[in-house]
Amino acid sequence: MSEPPNLSPADRDHREFSRGLGLFDATMLVVGAMIGSGIFIVPAEMARNIGSAGWLLMAWAVAGALTIAGALCYGELSAMMPHAGGMYFYLREAYSPLFGFLYGWTLFSVIETGTIAAVAVAFARFSGVVWPLIGEDRYLISPIHISSRYALSLSTAQLLAIGVIALLTFSNTLGLRYGKLVQNVFTVTKTGALLGLIILGISLGCNPGALHANFAHPWDSQGVATQGAAWNWTAALGLFVALCLSQTGSLFSADSWHNIAFAAGEVQRPERNVTRAMVIGTVVVITLYVLANGAYLVTLPLEAIQHAPADRVGTATLRAIFPSAGNVVMAVAIMVSTFGTINALTLTGARVYYAMARQGLFFPFAGRLNRARVPASSLRLQGLWAAVLVLPRIYDPTTQSWGNLYSNLLEYVISAALIFYVLTVAGVFRLRAQRPDAPRPYRTLGYPVVPALYIAAASAILLVLFAYRPATTWPGLLIVLLGIPIYLTIQRRGRNPGVREPGRPGFQTAD
Repeated sequence: MSEPPNLSPADRDHREFSRGLGLFDATMLVVGAMIGSGIFIVPAEMARNIGSAGWLLMAWAVAGALTIAGALCYGELSAMMPHAGGMYFYLREAYSPLFGFLYGWTLFSVIETGTIAAVAVAFARFSGVVWPLIGEDRYLISPIHISSRYALSLSTAQLLAIGVIALLTFSNTLGLRYGKLVQNVFTVTKTGALLGLIILGISLGCNPGALHANFAHPWDSQGVATQGAAWNWTAALGLFVALCLSQTGSLFSADSWHNIAFAAGEVQRPERNVTRAMVIGTVVVITLYVLANGAYLVTLPLEAIQHAPADRVGTATLRAIFPSAGNVVMAVAIMVSTFGTINALTLTGARVYYAMARQGLFFPFAGRLNRARVPASSLRLQGLWAAVLVLPRIYDPTTQSWGNLYSNLLEYVISAALIFYVLTVAGVFRLRAQRPDAPRPYRTLGYPVVPALYIAAASAILLVLFAYRPATTWPGLLIVLLGIPIYLTIQRRGRNPGVREPGRPGFQTAD
């Protein structure tokens, strides 16, 4: 059927979106975005913070409960606003265009692009286990200092990371069918690999030494204990703080579960399937994460987890089972896992900048679709900035080694991202009050208890992070606030951030 002749360009672009993501595809995007390299690494730092097997599992259970509760709350918002952009739209509608912009600004500048860069370098690092020529210290261009602490370099690992970003950016510009094909294949493969690690750890790796060391007194932790029948409140506070601090690792490993909402414009029956994909995907991944930590704990004593070389707990577990082949097998598994994660982040993230551009809050060219019905310009811009973030290095004089700039930026924005999550879940309450008659195909399960508990728990974690890790939390807030002058500049140039986008049924502009 031909289009009516009076359609605006915005209408035509919107109508060209291909709803090619079914429930299975959407769920694979959720699982694929969540499972990266974190589950194989972050348990080491968490174990050091907490100091006991029982509380380590509890920390993952808390992260899982928060993630699933968040998915249940986001489901109501995604059903109300099944448009490309996800959280950008939710914050915009619940509060104001400024809140939506600040999230989109932080997502583009650090959260999404920085994560893509980080995961791409993780892919390259583990590739070096298989191909020794690939390494962060094998320079094609040695570090060029731009200050005493900062430099630019190009190593073989950085080059491979940039190549992977470029490859997956290009494949996603070819159309949704290519992006979802890559996603489905790699997500199924890496989920199977993680499940295989769990089965091997519990069946072949389980040994009496690890069981006794970890579970004879599973709740005893250094600095955290009870004294007879009297509860030691100082120790209890220390345990609470340790649990909150450990969430930076577990929540980061379980992050990006909401990314499917970014691509809601391409999901079939989005008012139902986006919610289902988020809930199913988060339940699957959190279950696998808890089981994976159980496999680590029955294979390795907690001390071995705490002091795993380079924090590679997954590799240490496989080496305990297969001493000769553990390193290579784990490296290949993580390469598959990270490749799929990069694809999921690349595919979904670009849809946010597309939505922002359609509202006059991003580069106009990012708001157009190509002939394959995907935002190719948005994809290329995202890939370019992610590649740029691979290049800067930071010198650490205490260890006399080079680190990556994006890793510092990601530490900064973990707390900032949690602020946006709290605001989004609070938006469920706000929109219920402001728009009680708005269509809600799905209503948050357990409302108002579930969103209230999420807000309380996440806020408690935030307060602890700001109190005990100011060096990595306050700079993150500064990155977010830097978006305010950019937003005001856009307003002064005559663009109207409150403009209604044509072609979106049910879209309402926040006042």
